Amino acid sequence: MKYLLLPALIALSTSAALAQTTPTTDPALAVPPPAAPAPPAAPAPGPLTTYGFVDGYYGYDFDHANGNNRQSFLYSHGRQNEFTINQALIGLRYDDGKVRGALGLHAGTYVSANYANEDPVLQHVYEAYAGFRPFAKAWLDMGIFGSHIGFESAISKDNWTLTRSIMAENSPYYESGARLTYEVGPKLTLAGLVLNGWQNIRETNQAKALGTQLQWKPSDKVLINSSTFYGNEQPSAEAVRRRYFHDFYITYAATRRTNLALVFDVGKQQGVASEKYDTWHAASAFVKYKLADKLSATLRGEYYYAERGVLIQSIKPEATDADFRVAGGSLNLDYAPADNVVFRVEGRYLNGINGVFARSDNASNESYGNLTTSIAISF
Repeated sequence: MKYLLLPALIALSTSAALAQTTPTTDPALAVPPPAAPAPPAAPAPGPLTTYGFVDGYYGYDFDHANGNNRQSFLYSHGRQNEFTINQALIGLRYDDGKVRGALGLHAGTYVSANYANEDPVLQHVYEAYAGFRPFAKAWLDMGIFGSHIGFESAISKDNWTLTRSIMAENSPYYESGARLTYEVGPKLTLAGLVLNGWQNIRETNQAKALGTQLQWKPSDKVLINSSTFYGNEQPSAEAVRRRYFHDFYITYAATRRTNLALVFDVGKQQGVASEKYDTWHAASAFVKYKLADKLSATLRGEYYYAERGVLIQSIKPEATDADFRVAGGSLNLDYAPADNVVFRVEGRYLNGINGVFARSDNASNESYGNLTTSIAISF
């Protein structure tokens, strides 16, 4: 019996040894390979960032006989039949959650036209301010910053249309003063401002202007803005003419492809006699439609009326000055080959009264048309 048992034990031990050294094909029993080393974590963004923007353009005015300058009340993309730069901007911003500030410098035809009355040392300052949180959800900033008024900004790439509406061209792009912003909640923000004046960096008199802004976003599709301005914008040697102004706009994302915006401005300024006020009002409507992933179109209609040409033609009109009235529309096509680049083409037509579009060869001309194209990049 023991002679039979010995071969059996040898065979059993050999099978066990083979079972311990033969690799298994059962995934559930396989030993996983060593894990690959984890990639190094991306560094947290610092509080200091840089930014830049360049907007190169070419414009052509139809039946134009006034040289290379466009209409005197158009400040952005204001040259025609000329390849040039509307705005080239470079800057720094700092924000650590408790302290913030910015410094941006720019140049271009927009700067030459819109900052012509500023001190030459300050003409190329796009923004320069410092601020801090005096308490939770509030910011107090002081210096030069973008205007609290209007649907359209100085950065053309961020606007729905290439050129600005007349109402945007003739309300502040920038301001100088102190601004207190309070974030009531994720849907409501309030701001109060004390300013040197209506789009001026240097003070022109001893008075200060006041401004307010309310932005309310009741839903992801709707944004409502209300901005006001009050001040005296006459030089120190001139009689006081108080100016009251209100800007209102609403944007609505109607569908995944369609966005709508309505903008309305109204202003009053004391006239020659203190009891008489000159009034101006303007409106524009925008329909933006996404044609494809990288292609969109925007249709704009607008009008502008100023009693005796107040503000748009003179900050102190006489009682005999003619009214300013212009209406028109534009069509914009945008192609964005990348997120930070946009190629734009826009056709625009305006019609006015009282020779507002007078040409050297036609003093009573009432119509004006142009074509503008641009490539803009932000970085």
